[in-house]
Amino acid sequence: MFVVHSLPVAIVFCVITMLGWGSWANTQKLAGKAKWPFELFYWDYAIGVLLFSFILAHTLGSYGESGVGARENMHGAAMRFVLPALISGAIFNLSNILLVVGIDAAGLSVAFPVGVGLALVIGTVESYIEEPKGDPRLLFAGVALIVFAMIMSAVAHRCLPHGGGKRPLRGLIFSVLAGCIMGFFYPELMRSISPNFNEAPIVPGMLTPYVALVAFGVGVLGSNVVWNTIFMWAGKVSYRDYFRGSARLHGIGILGGVIWMIALSFNVIASSVAGPAISYALGQGATLVAALWGLLIWHEFRLAPAGTNKYIALMLAGYASGLILIGAATQ
Repeated sequence: MFVVHSLPVAIVFCVITMLGWGSWANTQKLAGKAKWPFELFYWDYAIGVLLFSFILAHTLGSYGESGVGARENMHGAAMRFVLPALISGAIFNLSNILLVVGIDAAGLSVAFPVGVGLALVIGTVESYIEEPKGDPRLLFAGVALIVFAMIMSAVAHRCLPHGGGKRPLRGLIFSVLAGCIMGFFYPELMRSISPNFNEAPIVPGMLTPYVALVAFGVGVLGSNVVWNTIFMWAGKVSYRDYFRGSARLHGIGILGGVIWMIALSFNVIASSVAGPAISYALGQGATLVAALWGLLIWHEFRLAPAGTNKYIALMLAGYASGLILIGAATQ
C-alpha cells in the first residue's frame, strides 16, 4: 500500500484535505440553486463517499511494498476493529447532514466556521489525548485562535439583516449540533487503524487506512438509510422524487462526496507522520476555505451593514493564525 514518510509531504496532504473539506459544500450550494432538496442531494453525496473509498482501496491501497494490500487486510480484519470505522461513518453522517441543513439555512460563511470550527476543537483535543504528538503549547494556542475566529463569525452573522439566511437561527442551531457530534468521528476512525502503519507491521486484526476508509464509507451510506430517511420524512420528500432528478443533479452530489472523501483519505494517510491531532486540526482549516467561498463567490455578506467587515477580518485572521500555529506544532 502507498504510505508517506516525509513530514513536508504529510503537511501538503493536510493542506489538500483543507481545500477539499472547505470546497465540497459548493456542490450542495449548486444543487440548492437548482431547487434540489438537500435530503436528495445527500443520497448522492453518501454514494460518492463509498464509491471513492472502493476506488482508493483497489489502487493506492493495493499497490506498494509497505504493509499489506487491501484485499488481504479485509480477509484478516477483526470485527472489533472494523466496528469503530463503521460507527465513525455513522457519527460523521449524522453530523454532516446537520451541517448541510445549517448551510442551507445560514450559508457557508456562517455554518462552516461554527459547525466545523467546533468539531475542530473537540476532535483535536480528543485525538491529542489518544495520541499526544506535537508541541501542545502551539497546538492548543492554535485551537484557541480557532475558537476566537468562531466567535467573530457569530458576531458578524448577528450584524446581517434577518440573519443573512432564510432561517438563520435554525442554521446556527443545526451547525452547533453538527460540530458537537462531528468532533468525535475522527478519533473513532483512528481506533480501527493499525498504529504507525507507515513504518510498523500491521497489527493482526487491525485495519490499514484504506480498508478503514471502506468501512467508514459503508457506515456513511448504511446509516443514511436511517438518518436521511428521518430528514426526508420531516421535509416531506419521497424516494420517488430522488429518481426524478436529472443526471446532472445526481452527478453534482456524487462529486461532492468524492471531493470530501479524497480529503479524508489524504488526511488519514498523513496522520502516521504528523499525528492524528495535527492532521485533523490542519484539515479542519477547511473552515477558512469555506468562509472565503461564502464571502468571495457566494457573496453571503453583501447585505451586511457598515462595520461588519472588521469582524470578518478578525475571523479570517484568527483562522489563519491558528492554522499557522497548528502547523508549527508539528516541528
